[in-house]
Amino acid sequence: MTSHDASTEPLPVRQAAEPLAARATVRAEVLVVGDREAHEQVDWLASEEPLEIRAHGPGQKPVSVAVTMRTPGHDPELAVGFLHTEGLVRERAEVVSAAACAPRRARGACNIVQVALSGPFDGAALKRNFFATSSCGVCGKATLDQIAVLCPPVGPGPVVHRSVLVGLPDRLRSAQAVFDRTGGLHAAGLFDAEGRLIVLREDVGRHNAVDKLVGRMFLDGLVPLAGRILLVSGRTSFEILQKAAVAGVPIVCAVSAPSSLAVSVADRLGITLVGFLRGTRFNVYTHPERIDTTDLDSDRV
Repeated sequence: MTSHDASTEPLPVRQAAEPLAARATVRAEVLVVGDREAHEQVDWLASEEPLEIRAHGPGQKPVSVAVTMRTPGHDPELAVGFLHTEGLVRERAEVVSAAACAPRRARGACNIVQVALSGPFDGAALKRNFFATSSCGVCGKATLDQIAVLCPPVGPGPVVHRSVLVGLPDRLRSAQAVFDRTGGLHAAGLFDAEGRLIVLREDVGRHNAVDKLVGRMFLDGLVPLAGRILLVSGRTSFEILQKAAVAGVPIVCAVSAPSSLAVSVADRLGITLVGFLRGTRFNVYTHPERIDTTDLDSDRV
């Protein structure tokens, strides 16, 4: 696969306000209780439904890879992104197609995505892979050793000005169409080094939002994501850093705190990890050489 150099080949900006999936939100009747009165009104909830991801090679029966709880929308991207960030699919050429299966009943929900691959799919690799990524019963050392097998350290990446970083949360928030309607959804946004939003995805799970984003870029042949910045709402966990590392993202930011294992992964794999990105302040936990703070010095003059 040919990698794309962000400095020589501009990436088309995708509009964040893409049409919402019909099932992304659910109408609800609620009782609103205030200081002096209570009244009924219509509210909108973020949908949460299971999605089964299946994969198969030529002549093989589909194998169930995982079931994840997600917000419907961009499901093929989620499936492909998941397979890539979990190290099960490496190259764009391996993916022949990714499509939602037709429901058995005309009005039934479609909660299965089937990914057809160009070569045989090794179902045994699933057990090896998910042993390392499970959050229960696996020590930090085993997890870190496995992530080192899944992907090499990321490339050098860009140097980003502090003023660019502090502007990212507002750009992310203003582009969250489903959040505006429900107030209860995570987002993952991919930005260039100048702070321009490239693509945004929303989901009830922040890891799903990242997989949807990575899946879109993977299908477009634009992975590894060298020269890009990933911003996630909420906190950063090991799982988010693992996915970012496999996708080759050099800078990961979040509006909340990272976990200790997330910091270890970022440090080990060369990722600049930024947390508590709020207002004009943030913490840099690893590889601060990619953050340009010279504008702070100019402010003091």
